Amino acid sequence: MSTGQPPPDPRTTRLILVRHGESAVQVSRVVGGPLGCRGLSELGRRQVEALRDRWLRSGMHGDHLVASTLPRAQETAELLRPALAGLPVVIDAEVHELDPGECDGITWDDYVELYDVDPRADPYTPLSPGGESLADFFVRVGRALHRLATSHVGETVIVACHGGVIDASIATFLGLPTQRGSTYGLHTTNASITEWRATVSPGQAVHWSLVRYNDAAHLDLVE
Repeated sequence: MSTGQPPPDPRTTRLILVRHGESAVQVSRVVGGPLGCRGLSELGRRQVEALRDRWLRSGMHGDHLVASTLPRAQETAELLRPALAGLPVVIDAEVHELDPGECDGITWDDYVELYDVDPRADPYTPLSPGGESLADFFVRVGRALHRLATSHVGETVIVACHGGVIDASIATFLGLPTQRGSTYGLHTTNASITEWRATVSPGQAVHWSLVRYNDAAHLDLVE
């Protein structure tokens, strides 16, 4: 399957969401907001390099490369640049992971002791004070991806982002419940590809088509 062709329809934006590689906070089980995030693990870098090499082989085309404000996403984007003709990385504050609030940087074990909010069961309560609820997060992500789709019609936009952002796109554009854990489960792989085709009407309404979810074929040989 070729990944190198631009959208055939000039009304369509090709939006490719790449989850960052394994992160240092995943390994250490730390809440990874702006304070806690320490970029990718060594395995995470190898995972993203495998995607980069796959795209180099396929002749991947991209017009814009976007990353969230978190180091693990920015590092992912930088590792992908050689496969995208050295596109500059545009930082977009609206495609970062759920804002955890004051629990940022603590271990998840400590989180359970201090807060223990399950946003899947209670989507309108922040993860901790000063943070973002799941419902607000889904609205933010939907707004951000709609903006990218309508701002770059006829182009391919690659977004280095997060599992939560990809979950939010699935829930929002497929009309699934906000309580994402109650009726369906998503397990988005690090360094995987999720692709949307966004057909934009003259009035800027968007019809979203899911092309693929969790494509991680390039990780077969990564150890």
